[in-house]
Amino acid sequence: MFVITADQVDSRSEPDIVGGTLAGLNERYGERLALPVDRNAGDEIQALTSDPRAALDLVLELTRNGAWSVGLGCGSVRAPLPAETREASGDAFIAARNAVTRAKRTTTRFAVDALTDPLAAEDAEAILNLLLTIREGRSPAGWELYDLVASGLTQADAAARLGITPQSASDRARASGLRVELAATGALTRLLQSLDDAQLRTDTA
Repeated sequence: MFVITADQVDSRSEPDIVGGTLAGLNERYGERLALPVDRNAGDEIQALTSDPRAALDLVLELTRNGAWSVGLGCGSVRAPLPAETREASGDAFIAARNAVTRAKRTTTRFAVDALTDPLAAEDAEAILNLLLTIREGRSPAGWELYDLVASGLTQADAAARLGITPQSASDRARASGLRVELAATGALTRLLQSLDDAQLRTDTA
């Protein structure tokens, strides 16, 4: 299982965005979560999922605007699940707590942790940080194109929607690392699945 723990950056001086974030994430990811995204304590949120792609998508969304320090934990979760995420417990929650604490000291504000097979967690963190570094340098125009392509449009259709030429769209895509990210998501999903499988092998050994 995957736990995402996110702590709002500069919450003492910035407006509380937890409520709006919770509502948005639950609307977009509800069917892919084990429990609804929950406020854990103060300015912190937690999400629980068994779906590695959902975990990746949550990480990418929460790290997009620099508003959150994000920790991804992988491991076992105590069953049966309670009614609310903040009442759940297990190795994945401990790992996510370790990860978000460390994320606050990193340039990408992101970290991965697992109590078993920590080397696999290090690999996932290193590669995800490469992708996050690419995303940090993306221009508003690049994000505009990314959002359309990520929604399912072809690059040509996205160009038409934006009122730009196909060549201009290709230039934007290249400058923003769009194709690199889209190609990486499948590999990162498989890497997270392997990390989760390693926890399961240890639990059943």
